[in-house]
Amino acid sequence: MDLGISGHAALLLGSTQGLGLACARALAAEGVKVAVNGRNPDRTASVAAELGGVGISGDISDPAERARIVTTAREALGPITILVTNAGGPPPGPVEGHDHETWLRALETNMLAALECVRLTLPDMKEAGFGRIVNVTSFTVREPYPNMGLATAVRAGLTGAMKSLSHEVAPLGITVNNLLPGLMDTGALERVYKAQSKTHGISEDEAKARMAESVPMKRLGTAEDFGPACAFLCSRLASYMTGQNITVDGGIVRSLT
Repeated sequence: MDLGISGHAALLLGSTQGLGLACARALAAEGVKVAVNGRNPDRTASVAAELGGVGISGDISDPAERARIVTTAREALGPITILVTNAGGPPPGPVEGHDHETWLRALETNMLAALECVRLTLPDMKEAGFGRIVNVTSFTVREPYPNMGLATAVRAGLTGAMKSLSHEVAPLGITVNNLLPGLMDTGALERVYKAQSKTHGISEDEAKARMAESVPMKRLGTAEDFGPACAFLCSRLASYMTGQNITVDGGIVRSLT
């Protein structure tokens, strides 16, 4: 199936491992020119070489780095018409267990970074009359999960801002959607089940198994379950979908909406 986006330029934040990398691979397979981003320069260069794209190392939690990352991607690939935002999640734990600085870091990394990169790439999308913004958030935006209050709060804030943005840019051929991963077998989830093993006094393997058992499909998700959904939302086939939260979770969210 031709997704109609071959030749477009995409910037993917936090895309050298896990779900971000899955998105980058899916887009590259569709002929999209990809700029991948990560904090580790060697890893970033390796992934870029694998995908035939551009690697831009840098920490999106640093406001000074964001403009450089976007500018470098634009100089290398041309106008950026696809943006996928992604960042490692904040630490798990009870809400009362996070101090002020931890909250500020989470806001900077998981909300403000995405909003700033959107602001910097929107002119390219408006000029092209086409744009796709996909934010990788979490299923906890729709259904809170134990010890994930910090992540839920900052991602819910991002969700609200992106919903408003989706209405503002809809007449311009630009869509804004969020992809909500469930319990995916990635490094980010490892931090969660390690924390649960300590809380409940069980082994890490048992904590991981319990999480898998809690999913209706009785398994954790994989990166391969996730990337194609991202590519579809970036495609021309999804041109009438905007302002949506698309959950990729094996059925763990039980709400009707």
